[in-house]
Amino acid sequence: MIYYVDAASFRDGDGSQARPFKHINDAARIAVAGDEIVVKPGIYREHVVPKNAGTKDAPIVYRSAEPLGAVITGAEKAAGWEKVKGSIWKFTVDNSIFGDYNPYTTIVYGDWYFSPNIRHTGCLFLNDRMMYETNTLKDCQDGVVDSFAWDDEGSQYLWFTEQKEDKTVIYGNFRKLDPNKENVEFTVRRNCFMPKVNHINYITVSGFNINKAATTWAPPAAYQDGMIGPHWSMGWIIEDCEIYGSRCCGISLGKYLDVENDMYFTKKQVKSPTQMERDAVCRGQYHGWLKEKIGHHIVRRCHVHHNEQTGIVGRMGAVFSTIEDCDIHDNCTSAQLGGAETAGIKLHAGIDVTIRRNHIHHNIMGVWLDWEAQGARVSQNVMHDNCRPEGKKQAQGAMFSTDVFIEVGHGPTLVDNNLLLSPVSITIPSEGIAVVHNLILGSFSLINSGVDSIVNNQREPRYTPYHIRHRTEVAGFMTILHGDDRIYNNIFVQQHKITDKKKTAQDADYQVVGTGPFDIFPTPKEWNDQFDFSKNPDMGGLAEAHFGHLPVWIEGNAYFNGATVYKKEKNKLVNKAAKITVSLSEKNGDYFLKTNLAKELGDFTDGIISTEILGKAFEPEQRFENPDGTDIIFDRDLLGNHRGTSTIPGPLAELSAKEMPVWKALKI
Repeated sequence: MIYYVDAASFRDGDGSQARPFKHINDAARIAVAGDEIVVKPGIYREHVVPKNAGTKDAPIVYRSAEPLGAVITGAEKAAGWEKVKGSIWKFTVDNSIFGDYNPYTTIVYGDWYFSPNIRHTGCLFLNDRMMYETNTLKDCQDGVVDSFAWDDEGSQYLWFTEQKEDKTVIYGNFRKLDPNKENVEFTVRRNCFMPKVNHINYITVSGFNINKAATTWAPPAAYQDGMIGPHWSMGWIIEDCEIYGSRCCGISLGKYLDVENDMYFTKKQVKSPTQMERDAVCRGQYHGWLKEKIGHHIVRRCHVHHNEQTGIVGRMGAVFSTIEDCDIHDNCTSAQLGGAETAGIKLHAGIDVTIRRNHIHHNIMGVWLDWEAQGARVSQNVMHDNCRPEGKKQAQGAMFSTDVFIEVGHGPTLVDNNLLLSPVSITIPSEGIAVVHNLILGSFSLINSGVDSIVNNQREPRYTPYHIRHRTEVAGFMTILHGDDRIYNNIFVQQHKITDKKKTAQDADYQVVGTGPFDIFPTPKEWNDQFDFSKNPDMGGLAEAHFGHLPVWIEGNAYFNGATVYKKEKNKLVNKAAKITVSLSEKNGDYFLKTNLAKELGDFTDGIISTEILGKAFEPEQRFENPDGTDIIFDRDLLGNHRGTSTIPGPLAELSAKEMPVWKALKI
């Protein structure tokens, strides 16, 4: 059955082509497996709530008749502004419009939220750009540039809210603009497209512009809100959509509501927030967190930008999912919110998740895989400028910046064939990481650091789970021993300036490029020799070995401009004479790489890397392999081109002195 929706139709219809529905929700209430909802261009100010599930063979498909022509928004027009003084205007609305959820009395707060500023889940938009909330009306009137915001000019467009009787009053500083002549909207609805119950499976959402919602903070051990998301189900496809303007998260692939463990630390404060994470994993097992019931989503060819917490978030619900061919940028760059859940993509328990062929840039952080990135793969992505602009300081409560952050995981986790061009490229307070065939202009950071805390003068280990191979069931818990990393066939270039020589690789913002920080780790032979019972049969003497660093495998890398080198690496190229330059340029949305690496690599080659060479991650005893258990042979480069029998380091099978295309603009 095909149902039609047209906001411009004369009156409510029956969903036929001759008499279409005016609202998408009318179709969402009755559509069943195999049905398609075709939505004509127009603005749909509603929260679409799918009622029924599709099936794997017969999904329910929601399709914009024209790419991005159908707009689903959580905002309403803000009309009838009154001039107050200078550039300050006032807008008043009766609270009845909000129903049981008023975004202008609901604050952004919760577990892992660190900002000292009071921010509401509601927001004001001027010509589709989110304005900046202030702490006081005076701050709104003063119109001072926010020194922490990445966009100086944008941060001068301000708003403030207060309650008077049963009304919400919003003040706006529009500078020289008249809000009655501009497109001004305020968020009213919490979500744009999301079921209200779990297990509404196999839904496809294709070609929509989804924007402006009053979402709530989405910490990992709580219900995770988003403008659009499957709400704890399986088999969703979100494709060819533009998704922007969420107060917190754009797409949520995340956690269900567990009333006994929802914002537990914030509400009760009797257990540590890390313990709540462990509880969430174990309770999830009881509540049906299984491969057969959850995850397997696809997010593809989406433009995800200007969301205030994350572009894509997910705790446990994103397992076995794929995020591919997306342009993800300018997420958490206003410095309006602060906390430990901010990035372009932020996933907890990204078991067998694939993040590939994306352009991820100008976010506070590119990809953050927190806990249990077991079987996760970050591959063929172009990442750059995931860092604060030069001269911008870190706001109170804000996170540090990096391209890829893999936190307290036991692996196996793969980072391969990427351009990692930000000042910090890979942050790994983890173990069991393989870094293969990347071009790396930034540092490794939080090496042998960032895991355990010192409380009451004693070490408090952060035990995290690992799982049955390619499943969600927990196999065990362990703290991070550090090491167990494989670093093969990468190019390291010290291009960014070193401005603070006191920093070490234990710092999040370390500035020195290269594998030198891994000197503290043993080779495989050195580590294995500890367990040679023919030399020392005393099992009781192995405590130091059992809790010491794991070995690392580092071979086939090329180092330029003074990048540091692991002292035990044998097959390598260290070129101290050449001055390597790497630049990325943009033309009409396409991106091009230019470098002189081709000449300076000379005839240096290395071998093809495979699952067999990488072996198994120590704690889960799982190979670096595909989610279906098959081997990976790294014979394809960043663009999918085939590598020959002898390969060069880095993400490209061939290098040229000319500009090389590395990203084509999305054509939605």
